[in-house]
Amino acid sequence: MLDWVPVADRIDLLAAPVAKAVPEVGVDLKVAEIDPALSDTAAFCARYGVAMEDSANCVIVAGKRGGEIRYAAVLVLADDRADVNGVVRRHLDVRKVSFAPQEEAVELTGMEYGGITPIGLPADWPVLVDENVTRRDFIVIGSGVRRSKLALSGKALVEATGAEVLSLAM
Repeated sequence: MLDWVPVADRIDLLAAPVAKAVPEVGVDLKVAEIDPALSDTAAFCARYGVAMEDSANCVIVAGKRGGEIRYAAVLVLADDRADVNGVVRRHLDVRKVSFAPQEEAVELTGMEYGGITPIGLPADWPVLVDENVTRRDFIVIGSGVRRSKLALSGKALVEATGAEVLSLAM
């Protein structure tokens, strides 16, 4: 079972950029410590009894247009896939979009791979959230590190990140 506590009580469980952003998010945000070996979504959900539809995955994508690289965070429910080559590509107005390479995503976000979260990302990166995420009263996301998870409502996630809500799921 997970021991969800107010994030302010366990700021040590967050990546530095996430901890820095938390005071500004203005939403009810909880954190729980987990086994870092179980941070991948399927293993986490199985071990801690969290339904896949109550967990959201955040991926960093990169697209190019006129020599400029455009990054974005994309969130969908764990049991969905994002339409990266359709909706996301068109929204970013790029010719081609792909998942950012692991090393690049880690370096640019200051977060651990497998724990990247939309809270604390560079301010100029759009956060694109699938509409199904916003319908959840309880959603689990990364904390920036593999040893913990954050929980909040889907609506609070949009509020905390200034996200754009789109129909992203395929």
